[in-house]
Amino acid sequence: MITCFIRYEIDPFKKEEFAAYSRNWGEAIPRCGADLIGYFGPHEGSATTAYGVYNIDSLAAYEAYRARLAADPLGRENYAFARKERFILKEDRIFLKNVSSQAGRD
Repeated sequence: MITCFIRYEIDPFKKEEFAAYSRNWGEAIPRCGADLIGYFGPHEGSATTAYGVYNIDSLAAYEAYRARLAADPLGRENYAFARKERFILKEDRIFLKNVSSQAGRD
């Protein structure tokens, strides 16, 4: 099991658009095969940093999941929404493995 952390830099004046985008992923991501931990938007401190976090079995499973997400009607709609509204200024992904628990020691 690996965890994907997506770090977003968002427009501070479009936090509501990012929240709508996040709610859509809350429906589409689990349907397409990843275990969504959640999307996290600015609250205190930075007004521009947000995260999306989910678990997936492997990088191979991630590739299949991304294909399903791109074909999913809500997934396509959400990608188009982000392009149109331009509230995401930057997006970075990193895949990490939990090494602190028994599950991470296989």
